[in-house]
Amino acid sequence: MPRFSAIAIPIALVAVLGCASAYDKTYNEELGRLEAEERARQQAAEAARAEARAEASRYVAVVYFKVGSAMIHEDGYHELQWFVDKMRPYPGLDIDVKGYADSTGSEPRNQQLSLERAKNVADFLVQQGIPLQLIAPAGYASNFPDEPNDTAKGRSRNRRVEVRVTYNEASDQ
Repeated sequence: MPRFSAIAIPIALVAVLGCASAYDKTYNEELGRLEAEERARQQAAEAARAEARAEASRYVAVVYFKVGSAMIHEDGYHELQWFVDKMRPYPGLDIDVKGYADSTGSEPRNQQLSLERAKNVADFLVQQGIPLQLIAPAGYASNFPDEPNDTAKGRSRNRRVEVRVTYNEASDQ
């Protein structure tokens, strides 16, 4: 009997160790497969976000204003509603709202007016359901004119707010 036990114990140990080794191998293979699937899911999600940003960045709204005014007029509301409708399939994208003025006022007044215009547009976007934290209003006074300020037509094109999607890596995290 002692001989049988002496043989049975090493055989049992080999069987147990062999099973553990096979288990580890199966476990590691399954873990590797699951990690690869997760990486593929993350890459697909990033590709979808990039595609959405690219698609949404095609849409730009421009709202024009009267001299010395920050009030949005009917045409401006239509333009902004068009933009909001285009953005609905792309929730979560950051939006720049940049206000500008012509050169007829003082720079401090133009700065205030351009920011007020941008904030009014941002308020409208929030009323339409775009989260405030995604909107970045800014005023640029008479800097960055769209056209020269030496004609009435040029000045009218410079009294504007531009609304567009911007890319912010922090929003993807």
